[in-house]
Amino acid sequence: MHSCLFPGLVPSLCLPSLPSLRSLVATMALVSKNTPVYVALCTAGLSLFICLDPAAASGTSTSSASRLLSPYDALYYLGVRAYFAEEWEKAAELLEKSIAARETLLRTRRECHDNCVAAGHDRLAKLDTEVSSIWDLWAMDWVQQRAECIRFCLNQAVSPAAQPPVSTDIQYEFGTRNPYNFLQVTYYKLGKIQKAVSAAHTFFLANPSHLEMRNNIEKYRRMPGVTEEAFQDREREGQKHWELYNSALQFESSSEWSRAVDAWKECVNETLRKTEDCRAQCVVEAQGFPDDGDTASTAGVFEKAAALSLNLLSCQQSCVSFVATRPGRISPLEDFLPMLLEHLNIAQFKAGDLRGAVQTLRSLLLFYPSDSDSLSNLELYSETLGGDTEAQRTEPAQEISSYVKRSLLEKKLLYFGVENLDFNFTDPDLWTPEEVIPESLRESWRAEREKLNERLKEGEREAELDDSGFYAGGPVPLVGVTITMEDAALNGTNRVVLDGVLTQSECETVLQLATAAASSGDGYRGRRSPHTPHEKFEGLTVLRALKLAQDGLVNQSEAKLLHEIGERARTLLHSYFRSPSALYFSFTHLVCRSAITGKQEGRLDLSHPVHVDNCLLEPETRQCWREPPAFTHRDLSALLYLNDDFEGGDLFFTDRDAKTVTATVRPRCGRLVGFSSGPVNPHGVTAVTAGRRCALALWFTKEKLHRDMEREEAEAVWAAGGQSVTKEEKEDSDSPPTPPRSGRSQGSREKSKIRDRVTGGRDEL
Repeated sequence: MHSCLFPGLVPSLCLPSLPSLRSLVATMALVSKNTPVYVALCTAGLSLFICLDPAAASGTSTSSASRLLSPYDALYYLGVRAYFAEEWEKAAELLEKSIAARETLLRTRRECHDNCVAAGHDRLAKLDTEVSSIWDLWAMDWVQQRAECIRFCLNQAVSPAAQPPVSTDIQYEFGTRNPYNFLQVTYYKLGKIQKAVSAAHTFFLANPSHLEMRNNIEKYRRMPGVTEEAFQDREREGQKHWELYNSALQFESSSEWSRAVDAWKECVNETLRKTEDCRAQCVVEAQGFPDDGDTASTAGVFEKAAALSLNLLSCQQSCVSFVATRPGRISPLEDFLPMLLEHLNIAQFKAGDLRGAVQTLRSLLLFYPSDSDSLSNLELYSETLGGDTEAQRTEPAQEISSYVKRSLLEKKLLYFGVENLDFNFTDPDLWTPEEVIPESLRESWRAEREKLNERLKEGEREAELDDSGFYAGGPVPLVGVTITMEDAALNGTNRVVLDGVLTQSECETVLQLATAAASSGDGYRGRRSPHTPHEKFEGLTVLRALKLAQDGLVNQSEAKLLHEIGERARTLLHSYFRSPSALYFSFTHLVCRSAITGKQEGRLDLSHPVHVDNCLLEPETRQCWREPPAFTHRDLSALLYLNDDFEGGDLFFTDRDAKTVTATVRPRCGRLVGFSSGPVNPHGVTAVTAGRRCALALWFTKEKLHRDMEREEAEAVWAAGGQSVTKEEKEDSDSPPTPPRSGRSQGSREKSKIRDRVTGGRDEL
């Protein structure tokens, strides 16, 4: 017997499968010798009703029509028009209505899908008893009953005009959260700063490469009355599984295994719920017949029905990739659900829940039945459980078993369409077994798999290569600076430690600046670190230091020294790494991390988790994806340390597994650590358990487009003779944030490479 592992999970995945549905598939496969008939009728009940015209037979009266949901695309167009006409109140109202209308439409579709699941089921029972040709009429009857139920349900809440599919442009606008792009300026114009901040933050999370929005957010952070709580993600409700994923990883890193088990279970639950919601949208969203515009088409009813059915199944299969793609990223995490189960299995074992670990491992084996590691672990669990035969016989979770069975059946139908009906299908899963693939397609399928495996192997080999264009070993042009460690001592590529970059007096001066100004710096203001609850985090930029000097809060000489030592570091690193092109400052940040008293006992986490500066490190696969939210424009990273009177806080480098430490560097006054920002240099910071650790974090880029505009603004003020910036600040606060361009215009100059996209933002070391 299967059991439902996760209480409260999607009901459709925890129910027993319907024998009549299996019989239907078997019967159709036997009765029909026409290949399109086989595919079309196997899935007709899931798809035919969605081609019915939603605008006809609405079943609503004129008096109730005004209460029906309006088309969100029309509301959005009107809102954008009002925006460009600078009708701010109207723009805000219409843009908010468009967002709400879309949310309501998606929710209504899901509700209608769920409410109509049982419609026509009494007809299915007849399919197992009819042996003559009349069985196909019962199948059509089932389709019509389901279609009528969904049409009636939608027409009670949605206007006919809102039911047809929207254009791909509108899908893109909402997929990239562009309505919030317009809303942030609109609310700023209306003086509703808190709403403007929330809209800006919501947009930026999905578009971290958007430079104008990054600058806008920095302006908002400096505005009086704007707190960290204002930066709310308005789309958070639809991304719960990622929030749970991050929490589970955090519990793992601190070895809180019981809490990790709970978090991974919730993450699996939410992932399956999100997948079911996506699949429901595929079913209920209006669609047209394939080749509607092809007047020369010779396809008959069954061919068109087969194509429509295959389109539906392909849409539902693509939900795997949709759910596994983070906001702001291009590519999904491969094998997302199996990966979650693997994490859950490890956490259960570490927490001592062997019965749960057995069930999760058996669930994982449904995806990879011959995986040697999983089979070895299962054998280990059985030996550990000893005489507990009941625990050893634990079956896979029913919802996972149903998920895999359904997916395999869909894949068989889709590959049948590929083989016989010229259908194009991209399989989103790596775990698809070879026996699902038709014989005639297996050779090409194996070749594609071989290419994929080769790419993965290349990813591992690339760990030893660095394509940054930097070549360590150049001269050190400043007197008194010495090379302490190079590649060989640091066990890596393009890494260096230089000492004597600052004098003790200079370190003390910058530390005084940090003490006087960092707590009122650029938005962190002494709050808890964004990476750990056990530390306080403070930051200060060059421009902010200048403005504080203008206000008399710090010395002008201290602000200028902060700028000058950054230039000193750039001169050294440009020479040592023999950069073939100019290096521009991408971001400069004076960062202090302080251990919070009373919060250090039993601490197992890091001050900054292992990461790579210009790509997203995936330790499980050893891949590093150059796409948002990574800062893909970064080329060279550096840390200039100011003190060593603290405990912990060491910089360390790792292998791509994020576990194998290859080198450790202890901070000290005047020590500069430089390294290329790419995947050859994963790094992190050990926990600061006592005292205060301060360093100047610097990132450099070869792309002038991504230079640090705040730094240049400070330089312009100094070049003008140190004139007061009070007027500039006033103009800055009275003028709106830069109206940001669409996320569509912010693509990378290497967009054709798919995984490369320019990003912006912060990731302090």
